[in-house]
Amino acid sequence: MKYPISLTVNGEAMEFSVEPNLALLDLLRDHVELTGCRRGCDSGYCGACTVLLDGKAVHSCSVPAVAAHGKDVLTVEALVRDSRLHPVQEAFIEHGAIQCGYCTPGMILSSVALLGENPDPSEAEVRSYLSGNLCRCTGYVRIVQAVLAAGEAMRGKI
Repeated sequence: MKYPISLTVNGEAMEFSVEPNLALLDLLRDHVELTGCRRGCDSGYCGACTVLLDGKAVHSCSVPAVAAHGKDVLTVEALVRDSRLHPVQEAFIEHGAIQCGYCTPGMILSSVALLGENPDPSEAEVRSYLSGNLCRCTGYVRIVQAVLAAGEAMRGKI
């Protein structure tokens, strides 16, 4: 049995008829063709599939699509505005926080959510907040530096 759902994805209202076990990740990748959210562990552990659901970072592989009914979903594809990267994206590039890039969209979206909640986090707060996003390449130092720099830039101090 399929269920009708409506949600907003990157500012666009959408309607679907979905099976109750369809993950939000699969809806976004297979039906909306937004591939920035990556399939990693399929168990909500690695964070490669992170999106913002009503402004909160969630692992989309663990969220049933039906649970997103009536909500706003933001993917990494929506962060670029008027051909300008989001300050978090710019900071990731400037600080060399991108290695293979697989975890990057999830890391960036988690960082955007963190800075939305706390525009001036400490290094410990950044590390704690990003603990749900795994990276096998960078060692996290440059990622943390990028998030701190993005927060500073967003606060207008740079």
